[in-house]
Amino acid sequence: MPQRHEHPLLRVATYNIHKGVQGLGPARRLEIHNLGHAVEQLDADIVCLQEVRRMHRREERYFAHWPSQPQADYLAPEGYESVYRTNAITRHGEHGNALLSRWPVLSHQHQDISDHRFEQRGLLHTTVQVVDRVVHVIVVHLGLVPASRVRQVLQLLAFIDQTIPAHAPVLVAGDFNDWGTGLGRRMAGAGFREWREQPTPTYPSRLPLNQLDHVYARGLKPVHAMVPAGRIWQRMSDHLPLIAEFAWTD
Repeated sequence: MPQRHEHPLLRVATYNIHKGVQGLGPARRLEIHNLGHAVEQLDADIVCLQEVRRMHRREERYFAHWPSQPQADYLAPEGYESVYRTNAITRHGEHGNALLSRWPVLSHQHQDISDHRFEQRGLLHTTVQVVDRVVHVIVVHLGLVPASRVRQVLQLLAFIDQTIPAHAPVLVAGDFNDWGTGLGRRMAGAGFREWREQPTPTYPSRLPLNQLDHVYARGLKPVHAMVPAGRIWQRMSDHLPLIAEFAWTD
């Protein structure tokens, strides 16, 4: 097995893929094939995805080239493991969070963090064997209502306290839907940090104004974060991906 010094940085990406489709009505277009190439180009050890379709009967009929695989499996680069868990069940299908990992996935579980009946939300918790360390990775997609997001972060932090050993490395990544700094302060108060030395706005993708997507870490040191540039990234989703790198703390 490789030694940790051979992999000094852990590269993590988070990306809300907008269910692989952009646009509305008859003008909507299928972007899942482009997203497959894009995820590979991220070259991340761990990719955290939100708004991932497991299936959708109406879109399968509408798009001639809708993949036969669930989106998480379709997007996983060669050699990666994929884990998907459903957050929302709708009339025509279901969607949720996913994790793609270059390293072995040891376990996974889902926690419902829905705050009211109009939004179905959840977190995906996985453990990943990165060289000689077990890293806990939590993929989240928080709600649209500010008060709901506060309560969901409290649920998230309580889940971490109850489920994950205090000394274990933890990553929390996803779409926080937060236009302010309140949730970041709550994460910092619980010992989680992210790269903040330069702005990394991720939304909306065509003219990024704010960073709705975050990768927080406890037990790992943030060393860099960026969003990829180029018009192709503006087309594939309403969010840009965020790529963050972390170093081991010992």
